[in-house]
Formats: sequence, C-alpha cells, structure tokens
Amino acid sequence: MTILTVLQFIVNIIIVLFLISGLIIGALLLFKDKRQKQHSVLRNYPLLARIRYFGEKIGPELRQYLFLADTKGKPFSRNDFTHIVVAGKYNSRMTSFGTQRDYEDGFYIQNTMFPLQSSELHIDQSPMISSFIYQIDNERLFNRDEHRIKTEIDPYYLSDDNQIILGPELEQPFKLKRLVGQSGMSYGALGSHAITALSKGLGQAGTWMNTGEGGLSKHHLSGDVDIIFQIGPGLFGVRDKQGDFDTYAFTHLSQHPRIKAFEIKLAQGAKTRGGHMQGNKVTEEIAEIRKVEPWKTINSPNRFEQINNPAALLAWVHQLQQLGQKPVGFKIVISKVSEVEDLVRTMVDTQQYPNFITIDGGEGGTGATFQELEDGVGLPLFTALPILTSLLEKYGIRDRIKIFASGKLITPDKIAIALGLGADLINIARGMMISVGCIMSQQCHMNTCPVGVATTDPKREKGLIIDEKKYRVTNFVTSLHEGLFNIAAAVGVESPTQISKEHIIIKNKDGSIQSIQDYKLKLIEHV
Repeated sequence: MTILTVLQFIVNIIIVLFLISGLIIGALLLFKDKRQKQHSVLRNYPLLARIRYFGEKIGPELRQYLFLADTKGKPFSRNDFTHIVVAGKYNSRMTSFGTQRDYEDGFYIQNTMFPLQSSELHIDQSPMISSFIYQIDNERLFNRDEHRIKTEIDPYYLSDDNQIILGPELEQPFKLKRLVGQSGMSYGALGSHAITALSKGLGQAGTWMNTGEGGLSKHHLSGDVDIIFQIGPGLFGVRDKQGDFDTYAFTHLSQHPRIKAFEIKLAQGAKTRGGHMQGNKVTEEIAEIRKVEPWKTINSPNRFEQINNPAALLAWVHQLQQLGQKPVGFKIVISKVSEVEDLVRTMVDTQQYPNFITIDGGEGGTGATFQELEDGVGLPLFTALPILTSLLEKYGIRDRIKIFASGKLITPDKIAIALGLGADLINIARGMMISVGCIMSQQCHMNTCPVGVATTDPKREKGLIIDEKKYRVTNFVTSLHEGLFNIAAAVGVESPTQISKEHIIIKNKDGSIQSIQDYKLKLIEHV
C-alpha cells in the first residue's frame, strides 16, 4: 500500500466521520429544537430558524454598511421591532450609544428642568405581578444562551385617584387602571393560540382586550381579562342566522361578567371596505361563533345597513346603553372635518352621547385589505385625533366622552404624544402581535403565518407556546406603563393621565416651533 493510498484512506475516514458527526449533531439539534418552547420559528422550521438567527446576529452590520439603517424598515423599523421584543422578553427598554433618530420636523415631548422624583408620582404598585423574564448567559454568532427566571415585577398601575371610568352614569361602569390595552383583533384573523396567549397575558397585566369584529370565543375568555366586545357591520356574535341584529344575543352578552363595554366598528383605516377573511381560515368553530358557513370567504359590509347618518348612529348607541347598562362607543377613521363637526353637533342637539370614541389612524390595521384603502384612505392618527378633540372642546362636551387612540403606538414616547394630543386611552394591535411571536412576514391574510400567530392552521399554530408568550405580553404592557410614568416625571406631572397639550410641541423643518393649541385650531379653522 502506497503512501498516497494510506492518505486517501485516512481522508475518506475523516470525511465519513465528519458526515456521521454532522448527521448526529443535526439530529440532536432537530430533536432539541422541536421540543423547546421559547422560539416559534425554531420549533416549526429548525434549519431556517438557525439561519434566521445568524442573519439577525449580523443584521445590524449588514444594514449599516450594505442595506437599510435600523430606523428605516416598514411597517416597523428594526428598532421598533426590537423595542417590543426586548420589553416582552426582558421587561426592559434600555438602549445604548444614543438615539438613531433624525431630528427633523415632528412632535416632541417638552420636559421640565425640574422633573418629579419617583416618590412624587402617583403609582399603584400593588399587587406585584408574577412573571418570567430572560437573562442572557452567552452571546454566540449562531445562537444565544439564555435562561428564563421567575420574578415579581412592579405593575405600574394608575392610582385610584387617576383611574379612568367609562360610563359613570350607567349601572355597570368600566373602571380602568391601565392606559394601554389591546385593540380589536378577531379570532379567525388570529389563531386560537395567539388569542389565548393574549387573553392570559393581558389578564395578568390587568388591562383590557378588544375582541375585534369576529365575536366572542372561549379563547378570549381563557384569561382573567376585561373584554371590550366589538360589533362590526357583519354583526358577528350578535346576529341571527339571517344576518340581522339579535337583541337577545346582545342582552345575553351584556350580562357576561367579563364583558365590560361594547364598541361599534364603523370603519378602520385598513378596512374601510369592511372585514375580510379567507375561506381557509374559517374553521367550523369560527363559523359557529360568527353564524356563517365554514370554509367560505367572509367579506363583511363596509357599514351597517341601518346607519347612514349621525342621528341613526347615536340612536343605536343610546339603545345599546339602555339595553346593556354598560359603556358603548364607536370606532371611526376620519378625514372630513365637516363630517366630524356634524357628528358632534348632533350629539349636542339630541343629548345622546357615546361613552367613548376610538380614533383609528389611516396607518392602523392588522388584517387584510386592498392596497388602495390601506395606503391612501383616512388621515393619520396625529392629525385625526386633534381634529376630534378640538371639536369636542369647541362644543363643550369633551368631558362627556373618553377617547381611545390607535395607530402604530408601540413605545411610551409615541403613546405620550397621543395623550398630549387629546387621547385618554391607547389601543395597540400589532405590538401585541409581535409580543406573541409575529415576525412581520406579512402573510396575515393567507393562513400561512410561519409563527402561528395569524393562522388557524393547527400545524403552524403549534409553534406558538401559550405559556411562553403570555408572559411576554404581560411584560410588554407593564414595561410600557413604566415608561409612561418616566415620561410623566420628565414633564413634571404626577401621572401620565395628566400629560396634556402643554407638554407637546411641534418642530418644523425650518427650526420654528408650534404649540399644539395653535396646531389644533388650524386643523378645524376651515370648517
């Protein structure tokens, strides 16, 4: 046997051993990845998830030197996405090395030179919330070693003297000790695992959950969470088999102890055409809840047949208030100032008032719609919100109605700006989706969500581990409220409920500044 033959033999053995070792290691990793409960992508697509993590690890460098900056991604930038994930996993909002924001025109929070100390803030810190957070052990190129620990976190509730009450004149008012809760997301648009994780996480955090227009399911009720039941033009959950409004069904729902309020959905920035759900997402369970045929595509109307003017809307609101004796409001997207003023004037003339109004900016929406309605219809939130509040103030009825605001409000600073523009409460949808695992693959309408969030496919849903994700929802909500109290201290008020137009300023591109009061007056002066 020649030396070359011996060397070839050795090389062959090495190659075989390498291949066998690779197969064994791959099998072990596959077994480990399929059994772990932390990462949905890793559970459903082990190999792709490893590659994805490597891409995430070197992503900042790739974006900085080759592709996009951390602040340029859509619909949320990498920074926005990371802020949500970090808050959910680690109950933290810490950053380093200064801002990446380009300070051009926009809204800014006005701090005071003499901020309040923590002891001066009106915070309710009891009871503590039992949760889990992650601690990082080791960072590697392809993986991160971390472990989950049980901990007690400060809740950052509103104090009793700052709690917000919807419908104080009704037999069953809704008292809220949170400023931020979940916007409407239907069971069907989201899968059972996602709805359940959200219900349990929001319940632990002590805030509310909006059902979306798809009706009430057992998954919404799986957590100890306050429910705002949304009624869309399809009347799902409160309709008979013919599709007409069922007074008995509504009255029955109003007696449910977990349902605290009702929201009539007139339109949404992303769905002014009405809701849409592909037939492959309409399971038999969903069809039963909505009283429709299973496996057939649902296109709900773009408005209620019986409501085509402010008087009709307010009359129905009043009827539901009297039937249920619980708060009733409506959700709108606005563009025409004249229409909003007509609505407000009708309230004064008829003495019929909703308990709340939800303003959804044209940038809102988590589900399926057409591009032309998604991108071009409806004013963005920071324009629409001050229009409504200005007109309510003009007619002297601002104190009668609470305002919910929604539209990409996923960080405390953006929420604080919305509060300063007139909002009382904040709804978040996509931030909650990211908390339960959404990676913004934008497949929400196709039933192919790779992480089990926006899908009713059982095979894909299994990647979303409820007992893991519910804590991330709790941590995200709690972290947001801690951030809001930090901002309250910075501007010199005792609670974020006291953040007002005096604490927000507009900086123009030429360097000039504009007060919010002046901005609001200019928005409605052409009426």
